[in-house]
Amino acid sequence: MQSENALGYYVDVERIPNSCSDSPNRIILKDRKVLLNLSMAYYRVNISAYNKAGESPQTIYIVPDFSAADLPGQINAKPQGTNAVVTWIPEYSPKCFVVDWGTGKEDMRTKIVATATGNFTLDNFRPYKLYKIMVHASDVCQCGSFRSDEKTFGVTHFYSVEGVPRIGPTNVTVLNITKHSAFVKWTEIAAEDCLGFLRGYRINYTDSSRKMSLAASINSSTTSYRLTGLKEKTVYRVLIAGFTSAGEGFPTLSQPFSTLKYGTVEAVFFCVAQQQS
Repeated sequence: MQSENALGYYVDVERIPNSCSDSPNRIILKDRKVLLNLSMAYYRVNISAYNKAGESPQTIYIVPDFSAADLPGQINAKPQGTNAVVTWIPEYSPKCFVVDWGTGKEDMRTKIVATATGNFTLDNFRPYKLYKIMVHASDVCQCGSFRSDEKTFGVTHFYSVEGVPRIGPTNVTVLNITKHSAFVKWTEIAAEDCLGFLRGYRINYTDSSRKMSLAASINSSTTSYRLTGLKEKTVYRVLIAGFTSAGEGFPTLSQPFSTLKYGTVEAVFFCVAQQQS
């Protein structure tokens, strides 16, 4: 409905997942804005307008992820078969903790721990999947609906079983080729293709005789490297693979490139000498 025809607005706030059997919390407004005090759990906000004729269709808004940089506590998760043992040191003692875990907004489970304990076990983890675990503190121990008093204590990410990356980095490009060096850059491996926590990259290269040489192992935040010690006027290819704690994944092979016969200074000198002769 057009805003001038609306008498007010309904705002339904629903926590994801919503384990309650009742309807989402409804807020009735006259203005077109509302301030919500939310934890770092996932939330769905349904907004509709109403007048004497009835209620409009709902507009659905999913609250985006918050930054976990300034949380009061640190939580840890360790694998135990298909389960995870989550531990933390509480900064305070609420009546209960609310725990969310899953691979994303559409795949989340929730659990209420009714005592201020420092550890508990979560179940049904699949291998090679990245899980997000969130621990929230609350003084209202009820089913997992929206609660304005809920505060996020800590967030961590977890693999029950790590694998190796199923692909190598993309867009491997070789630039600034000289007589004995070349600059290599690439695009990082996407998180869903790592199958574990990416620890870094291993860079190898082969020459025209197919002799393999290791250039370097570098950390996961680096996406470029300068190859040095290459032979002049030689064809090379670069192989780059990501690795996790489980090992090295499949490499990406660059296009072949050839080092120069002359360096920059040598080439200029050669041209001048030719002209003088």
